Amino acid sequence: MNRSRRLAASVAAVSLVALAACAPPEDDSDEATTESGVEASTATSAEDFGGMEGLIEAAQAEGTLNVIALPPDWANYGEIIDAFAEKYDIEVNSDQPDAASQDEINAANQLAGTDRAPDVFDLGQSVALANTDLFAPYQVENFEEIPAEFKDPDGAWVNDYGGFMSIGYDSSVVPEVTALEDLLGPEFKGKVALNGDPTLAGAAFSGVMMASVANGGSADDIAPGVEFFGQLKEAGNFIPVDPTPATIESGQTPVVIDWDYLGAAEAGNVDTWEMVVPEEAVVAGYYFQAINADAPHPAAARLWQEFLYSDEGQNLWLKGGARPVRADAMAEAGTIDQELFDALPEVGGTPVIPTNEQTEKAAAYLADNWSKVIS
Repeated sequence: MNRSRRLAASVAAVSLVALAACAPPEDDSDEATTESGVEASTATSAEDFGGMEGLIEAAQAEGTLNVIALPPDWANYGEIIDAFAEKYDIEVNSDQPDAASQDEINAANQLAGTDRAPDVFDLGQSVALANTDLFAPYQVENFEEIPAEFKDPDGAWVNDYGGFMSIGYDSSVVPEVTALEDLLGPEFKGKVALNGDPTLAGAAFSGVMMASVANGGSADDIAPGVEFFGQLKEAGNFIPVDPTPATIESGQTPVVIDWDYLGAAEAGNVDTWEMVVPEEAVVAGYYFQAINADAPHPAAARLWQEFLYSDEGQNLWLKGGARPVRADAMAEAGTIDQELFDALPEVGGTPVIPTNEQTEKAAAYLADNWSKVIS
């Protein structure tokens, strides 16, 4: 699934097809080789470039990085992009910031062979695992500090940042929310939004998983979550609107099921915005970072990964309220921003973190059943 960074899927698909149709694939035969004699597109670590200095030199020679589906207000990506561009003097082209994970994959396929294809991906678990053939293995310098369960052994994908599913709500519009079942009440009629389509978007997928755990299901059984949203729809409480900061601030989506770090960001814009992680359904998840095997700027793509998993990059995600995957190692080393780390909200209960197999099973169920309940 993806982050659902608010879908503009139909418009994006049309524009991408048009772009792909009017531009022929570009010739990559002049791709520079690394110090070890391998092409940048097959480099598996900075050592292939002779170290970080060689990688930086190769990335700066390319001069450009293409990212996709990274909203500036999502986990502090705006500052992260600016910091990378300024530090390395590399232009960052940020395309379709409000797109979903599946849109990232569609763009990679439709723009393959052109200089506009995405260099890197930031994907929800289900979409990532369904498309590993598109990823280029790469191990960042801090690879060993990332727990084994949060990475592919060869570095084809690596978890980057995570959080907990939550219910955000405008306390000036609706009553206090303490549990998911509260959302079935008449006070929430026409007010409850889910961040995207769970068959496409990671945030929405995890929202349905949270509803399942709260209603007798589990990571192995997402059906109760689908049934819960069916009940929300039947009650007239569910609205098929992808929430954005604009819809929240305008009052169009006064209740949003989404990641806690996004809810925390909204609290900075809406004084009455509250957030709760239901104790009966603590669902956690990480996003997946990967390099496009067909990246038009392969050295810049690898330098981007090094930056994201450096102490600087991890602390920038932390600044956005997300939990960086190297947090424990950094805390032990004393390199984490302790003030920001201590400010993360406490979460009670035992977190449910679906395995890859459980996610694939749940995704298959959603593909077969979600539209039957919601459409």
